[in-house]
Amino acid sequence: MASLARKLRRENKTIGFVATMGALHEGHLKLVEEARQMCDIVIVSIFVNPAQFNDKKDLERYPRDLTADAAILSGYRVDYIFAPDTEEIYPAGFSTYVYVENLTETLEGASRPGHFRGVATVVTILFNTIRPDFAFFGQKDAQQVAVIKRLAADLGFDTEIVVVPVVREESGLAMSSRNALLAPEERLKAAIIYQALREAKIAARNGERNAANLAEIVRRTIETEPLALVDYVAVVDNETLEPVDKIGEKAVLIAVAARFGSVRLIDNTVLNRRQ
Repeated sequence: MASLARKLRRENKTIGFVATMGALHEGHLKLVEEARQMCDIVIVSIFVNPAQFNDKKDLERYPRDLTADAAILSGYRVDYIFAPDTEEIYPAGFSTYVYVENLTETLEGASRPGHFRGVATVVTILFNTIRPDFAFFGQKDAQQVAVIKRLAADLGFDTEIVVVPVVREESGLAMSSRNALLAPEERLKAAIIYQALREAKIAARNGERNAANLAEIVRRTIETEPLALVDYVAVVDNETLEPVDKIGEKAVLIAVAARFGSVRLIDNTVLNRRQ
């Protein structure tokens, strides 16, 4: 892959990169479409990264079907799929990890210790191997986006991070590989997360500026669904992820995590005064 990427750069081809863990859905394909529009070459990686799972059972049950994923991508004019073995990314004796301070300790970082160290490490390895001009990530994983933007800036990667809006199912549920693990009733009821975020957005539009009140609207709405168990609701600065008290000119992220049975789902919305 590194040799191929060097050849493409020598040919002055613009490389677009989409990092995935497989189990591809419409959200991933939207990233691929954006990459296809902007770049000469589109590379998609498929790698279930063990370093970002803090629950071994979660890693074991993560869906894997490279043949099905490759078949899906064949309809999207992807130039190359990079699907390395674990030993290729983490060879024997591997002992170097990338840790992004501050951004990784709250929200998902607090709920999933070590998760972002795994994300930051594998993204660094992939960026270093492929050296893409553009890398495409989904807004659904808002904290991951903030971490990767910081990482790319701090480590001097000449890669522009392109953030693509959340892609949703018809019900409003954010597309995720984990949705496949939901029972049919859970999948239907999980749309309450999106409804709760919409309620908060409407309240903000109608003049609500207090962050605690907006968080309470989200929490209260989700808790009307008996199958849902709220992990957290946070109202934070969209870039630094620092908690905010009031909605001002800067973009603010309302981030949510909730469980439906054994499946943990995340979602978010971004708002500011101009909206």
